[in-house]
Amino acid sequence: MSSALKQKVLAKAAGLVKKIEDPAPLDVLHRMVYAICREDTTREEADEAYRKLGESFFDLNEVRVSAAREVARALRQLPDNMDRAERIISILQEVFETTYSFDLESLHKKGVKQAQKILERYRGSSPFMVAYVLRHSMDAHAIPVDASILRCLKHLEVVEEDADIETAQASLENAIPKAKGVAVAEGLTIMAREHIREQTPSKKSGSSPKLAVAKKK
Repeated sequence: MSSALKQKVLAKAAGLVKKIEDPAPLDVLHRMVYAICREDTTREEADEAYRKLGESFFDLNEVRVSAAREVARALRQLPDNMDRAERIISILQEVFETTYSFDLESLHKKGVKQAQKILERYRGSSPFMVAYVLRHSMDAHAIPVDASILRCLKHLEVVEEDADIETAQASLENAIPKAKGVAVAEGLTIMAREHIREQTPSKKSGSSPKLAVAKKK
């Protein structure tokens, strides 16, 4: 796809977002937990799951010491809720073992590149989670791409068929300015969900979905 056509598709994605809402003011670690809820879901779904997680557990330490099935129960409305629960617990455990606290605010002093390297090292981390935290906690130019968005981008021919999430993210960040990053990211989420809906046959057809939210490897 030419650069002009790519810009047109991304502008259409941004146009789907009628209002840009600032995310809730969360510290870095809570933002990481929220990002795991947000991956391959809509903002509304992630907000609801994160709210229920907060209602089900007193604090992050209680989440850390709880069984994965208990955390998954709080996230039951999300796809792959057990996988998400295990990722959240894994990150919280590693943070606690390395800092003896749940405070990662020191990342703000390390700069974006160093913060990115630290975030990537955590067990349970993902490119989407890292990009989401960098964008909303570090004010970096990062476009979070998950499996659903990647499939949609390939379908729209914005990226090559063999592109992975990191490649797609870099392509988007090079194609759009930072000021439009949030709108494009939110718009691509909407496009991805519509694409999944269009590719999923009705229950009456009895056939298998052609496209579903991908499970993480």
